[in-house]
Amino acid sequence: MSMIRDLRAVVRPSLRKRSASPYPPYNAYDPTRDPSASTAVVDCAVYRDGRRVKDDEECLTPREAMRRVREGGGFAWIGLHEPTEAEFAGIAAEFGLHPLAVEDAVHAHQRPKLERYDDTLFTVFKTIHYVEHAELTATSAVVETGEVMCFTGRDFVITVRHGGQGSLRNLRHRLESDPELLAKGPSAVLHAIADHVVDGYIAVADAVEIDIDQIETDVFSPPTKGSTRGADTGRIYQLKREVLEFKRAVTPLMRPLQLLSERPMRLVDPDIQKYFRDVADHLVRVQEQVVGFDELLNSILQANLAQATVAQNEDMRKITSWAAIIAVPTAVCGVYGMNFQYMPELEWKYGYPMVLTGIIGVCFAIHRTLKRNGWL
Repeated sequence: MSMIRDLRAVVRPSLRKRSASPYPPYNAYDPTRDPSASTAVVDCAVYRDGRRVKDDEECLTPREAMRRVREGGGFAWIGLHEPTEAEFAGIAAEFGLHPLAVEDAVHAHQRPKLERYDDTLFTVFKTIHYVEHAELTATSAVVETGEVMCFTGRDFVITVRHGGQGSLRNLRHRLESDPELLAKGPSAVLHAIADHVVDGYIAVADAVEIDIDQIETDVFSPPTKGSTRGADTGRIYQLKREVLEFKRAVTPLMRPLQLLSERPMRLVDPDIQKYFRDVADHLVRVQEQVVGFDELLNSILQANLAQATVAQNEDMRKITSWAAIIAVPTAVCGVYGMNFQYMPELEWKYGYPMVLTGIIGVCFAIHRTLKRNGWL
């Protein structure tokens, strides 16, 4: 126990230093302006009783939004798109966000996860967008990934989006049209984001399944003239890489959704927690699909390689067969091309036509035998 106390004494000061140094107080940047007025803010509004405050038709600054929340209740929803450290520092200080979570939100490239810092939940979602293409090639992009980070507090929600896809504008409008759900508070927004992301997974899974079906049809259909069996290998491998990227977004999200749906949390309304179970069920379905896609592509790739190997073996059998046929005249001509003076049939009148007839007869017999056995 004394060793544990000594270890805590060493670790805790280092953690305090680390959490304090990267993000200085917001008034250290520019005392002449509101530091929370980030140019990365896409939308900022206050909601009371499930309705957007009428004065918030235009985008507020985060500081003004929180002032109105503290005065009149409700919660603030602030949406940002790819903020820089300087743009996010003021907002982080205003809402007391943990520096480690802020660092993850700014730099992105995180795995889906759920973390709790004091009275704030930090959730990371991977968004997936299907890239339309006329024909799948060995270099086609099938899916594009982005990220949505969500800070959920008692009276605020901050969403940070990375990537060109996954806009939450339509989601915000849809929630604003359902005041009864939005009245549940920030946890209702967190659920709506999770549901929106997983619904995107379902749509992408259905589109990827069509690509896999097309690849499967091409691999097992009879080859056209001039085509080779190994030509589909690049397309299969490319699609498998895209499915792997899809899998990296889906699989790590299982644990966060299980926690949100099963473990009681102060920041999650009990009524909303029931809805998280439905989202988790949908995610399980998508995960099973993606795992099935990966296994199916493995089988298709192995089948394609096996077909290519069989085609190569058939080509080698044909080459070997023709070599056996050509060996007959080569051997006979080689014997009679040695130019010895005393050789049988050299002076015979019918020697030449008989040799030719023999060569043709033997070659024909070999050709017929090989063809009957499927070598030609």
